[in-house]
Amino acid sequence: MCHFLGSSELTRRQFIHGGLTMSAAVMGALPDGLEGRTKTSAVNQSMSNIDVARATSRWIEAAKATTEDGIFWLADPMDPDSAGMSLYHGSSGVVLFLLDLYRATDEKAYLDTACQGADAIMAVLRAETELQPGLYTGLAGMVFCLAEVYAVSDDPKYFSGAVAGLDMLLGAARTVGAGMEWNAVTDIVGGSSGIGLTLLNLADTVGGSDLLAVATAAGHRLVELGLQTPSGLKWPMSPDYRRLMPNFSHGTAGVAYYLATLYQKTGEERFLEAAVAGARYLQSIASTGDGDVCLVFHNEPDGEDLFYLSWCHGPVGTARLFYRLADITQEDEWLVWANMCARGIMQSGIPEIRTAGFWNNVSQCCGDAGVGEFFKSMYHVTGDQSYREFLQRVRYSLLSRAVEDASGMRWPQAEHRTRPGLIAAQTGYMQGAAGVGAFFLHLDAMETGRKPIVALPDSPFAV
Repeated sequence: MCHFLGSSELTRRQFIHGGLTMSAAVMGALPDGLEGRTKTSAVNQSMSNIDVARATSRWIEAAKATTEDGIFWLADPMDPDSAGMSLYHGSSGVVLFLLDLYRATDEKAYLDTACQGADAIMAVLRAETELQPGLYTGLAGMVFCLAEVYAVSDDPKYFSGAVAGLDMLLGAARTVGAGMEWNAVTDIVGGSSGIGLTLLNLADTVGGSDLLAVATAAGHRLVELGLQTPSGLKWPMSPDYRRLMPNFSHGTAGVAYYLATLYQKTGEERFLEAAVAGARYLQSIASTGDGDVCLVFHNEPDGEDLFYLSWCHGPVGTARLFYRLADITQEDEWLVWANMCARGIMQSGIPEIRTAGFWNNVSQCCGDAGVGEFFKSMYHVTGDQSYREFLQRVRYSLLSRAVEDASGMRWPQAEHRTRPGLIAAQTGYMQGAAGVGAFFLHLDAMETGRKPIVALPDSPFAV
């Protein structure tokens, strides 16, 4: 997992899974037949990206459970208690991968399975009255998933499901201080920044002026919660949380990114001012080497000497803020800093060397797949061949770490940095095979000129 919370605090896995207990309507027969599949063969490095994605989908297929209400997937096929619908670990992320695979192959079986997964999501929405609201932890991500299924399938029941979920999400917002929030969390993963990004995304695809109004109110509340420093603004994950994590998933970079995106939609200068103030703070605490790299530490206090490298607490995520500001302001400074983030990763020695902040994890959140996505996008933006070359090293690393057998392809990994012995092959998007498979689909799209179908609400990149 991206970071470790003390034993007296809510663990991140509890935070992500809480409120997503599967309803009795959806729980049914768990997948079987996965035991004993230990005979593996070396993965062929010459496999096409599409073939890797297909092999990945076969293993995910073996981890599904079919009920009268649809299909769901266990996050860990060996753990019957790991069922959930979240975008981070659960079925929503698997559905998005299958949508991408359908678009890449035009094989309708992938769309049919994705729709059955969406059916199970809608069953949970009908049955559950208390769901976490977040983009990666709950309701917002589930609604985004349903909207994507509708966009591909054109089946109106998924549009209706997305609208019903949006009504639940809007109804859960509460007026606090200068604006609105869903909980005390400010961040991308489970709080107002990620939910706000979802509302902005769905305002464009589903429609509704109230979505922009609520997203704007959430922005006013986040500006109010910013902590002034001599160099700019910083945000805690929540006002009472004792550690401050400055990067994207739980901290300043993510909140500032949301405010910058909100400025693009509203033109309200205070949002851009706050976003720039957040970026200035990050610049002030960054390790810059000889002025050509950007690495921001994991947390304060006690984590100033730990540097993660991927989406959650590393340059991959933090660069999203700099790139967004470059797009808004057209000022060269911000693209320079995005490139400094890329060079910080390249100079770290990964993926061949596994650093303390880049452990035995290959996923979109913490590992190789997230790094690969970033370099794919930065190559598209800049045309820098060194980024493409590094991207190929990441691809090689991922295939080297894959396990392939009769059930398909997967990636055993340590989700938690502080529990390196806890190894599991997972199915999810941010932690698991669906996200790794999506990376290979996006590589195929880059090479063929095909536009990937799914862009998550927190991504500033068009491809």
